[in-house]
Amino acid sequence: MSRPTPLRDVHESLGATLTDFAGWLMPLRYGSESAEHKAVREAAGLFDLSHMGEIFLTGPQAGQALDYALVGHLSALTPGRARYTMIVNERGGVLDDLIVYRLGDEEFMVVANASNYEKVADELKNRAKAYDVVVEDRSDQYALIAVQGPRSQEILATLTDADLDGLKYYAGLPGLVDGRQALIARTGYTGEDGFELFVANQDAVPLWHALMAAGEPHGLKPAGLSSRDTLRLEAGMPLYGNELSVELTPFDAGLGRVVKFDKPGDFVGRSALEAVKDDPPRRRLVGLVARTRRVPRHGYPVTKDGAVVGEVTSGAPSQTLGRPIAMAYVDTGADAGLAVDIRGSHEPMDLVELPFYRRNK
Repeated sequence: MSRPTPLRDVHESLGATLTDFAGWLMPLRYGSESAEHKAVREAAGLFDLSHMGEIFLTGPQAGQALDYALVGHLSALTPGRARYTMIVNERGGVLDDLIVYRLGDEEFMVVANASNYEKVADELKNRAKAYDVVVEDRSDQYALIAVQGPRSQEILATLTDADLDGLKYYAGLPGLVDGRQALIARTGYTGEDGFELFVANQDAVPLWHALMAAGEPHGLKPAGLSSRDTLRLEAGMPLYGNELSVELTPFDAGLGRVVKFDKPGDFVGRSALEAVKDDPPRRRLVGLVARTRRVPRHGYPVTKDGAVVGEVTSGAPSQTLGRPIAMAYVDTGADAGLAVDIRGSHEPMDLVELPFYRRNK
């Protein structure tokens, strides 16, 4: 049975189509997913992300424990900053991609994907045993609401005195939003500017209503999983289970930059990753833009001259480009004449560098 978020009643009152996602009952769309997508690109969208996991590490060796457990150099973070990183197994396979926030000198918060956070919490607890640190999965205590889009700061500023101007990308600060305590973060998954608000479960519903009221004059719309997926696809952002998996290393995914070999000490997966870091990639992650109206989908073969040279990882119609787009792993050297086999028809594709979309700063 799917688990509801604290905002379930709100979603139902708005007429949302609800669906199971990673064991959670989540809003797929509230009406037109294209309208939701457009709102985020042109004004703002409001998302329920309460299915994400929040795992806290507290203690004098919290940073060192994370340096050992993850591929990044997290002890180098200054309080208030965040970093994108990954947790891998001993073979270097990606178990999840994560955002880590340093909340204080001895406190970090690890945000994990909904499908993986229990596994990540267990791994962190196991890997931190030799360190003076307490690892707690507090996912049940938090709701997460995101407001994304070019007018998101304008909207949020009406509800908080926090220094939004001074809040950098990949940073967070505590503050009151509509009188409720929140961790205000600025990371995002849509390709637009925006903010994520980590709040206690009981504050989720009143905060959602406050944001909707504040955003109404600015064109804010509630947005579901469908538009979130097309937005992140246009922004070229990976999704675990599609572009990332335990069968792939960060280098396979073109994200070797997150692996920090120069940090002090050992880390899980180091030997395996060092062994492959200089290997020429067999495949690379690319963008494909369809020349026809047919949509390439996850798992469809990418072909060249009739031979399979790759596989689509994510695909959807692009509201911004007006054509179907996809991310795919293709053989290195396969850089022209590509097609996607869509139910037996080899539909021609243009290969482009990612991302498909960049916002105007």
